[in-house]
Amino acid sequence: MHERFLLDGPGGAAVTILLAHGAGAPMDSPSMTATAKALAEVGFRIARFEFAYMAARRTVGRKPPPHAETLNPEYRAAVAELAAAGPVIIGGKSMGGRVASMVADDLYSEGKIAGLLCLGYPFHPPGKPEQLRTKHLAGLATPTLICQGTRDEFGTRQDVADYLLSERIEILWLEDGDHDLKPRKSLSGFSTADHLMTMAKAVATWAGRLAR
Repeated sequence: MHERFLLDGPGGAAVTILLAHGAGAPMDSPSMTATAKALAEVGFRIARFEFAYMAARRTVGRKPPPHAETLNPEYRAAVAELAAAGPVIIGGKSMGGRVASMVADDLYSEGKIAGLLCLGYPFHPPGKPEQLRTKHLAGLATPTLICQGTRDEFGTRQDVADYLLSERIEILWLEDGDHDLKPRKSLSGFSTADHLMTMAKAVATWAGRLAR
């Protein structure tokens, strides 16, 4: 199975969210699918797409992900090809959100997007907190919402507290969530479904402010 976009949610939705996958899992992974369905349930039109290296894995086997910045043109192309009629929010899971964050300001200044949504932003590689991927986030002009688990190994709440981030960035912290926003229910009292619902409602509230 491979289509350019996987679509969820009402065709007449006021806002479309374009999501790219993380470095190691495709656009139809269980995590991406659950996230798309949660966002669709609160009224968004969700479009998922794959970068070329991930799409190629479906026919020629595993290909390693390239450097994130080399994927910027592919993200721009996906925005153009989607050609949504109304406001568009771009973003993605982990690396997909990082790539979106690198093209967001240009697209925002051109009036092509309304905001940026990052799901589990990879602030640094696991176990390497000194290798920050945050320099461009300090001056980000695009309205941004980052949804992050408090124990995400790519950036915990304690890690992120010391980062210099743009005032345009809001962060939703999901208690005990990992990089897929999954909590340990026995410890936190929350389920993955709980966190996805909280995430989706927060995105809806945030996106509603963008429209005003």
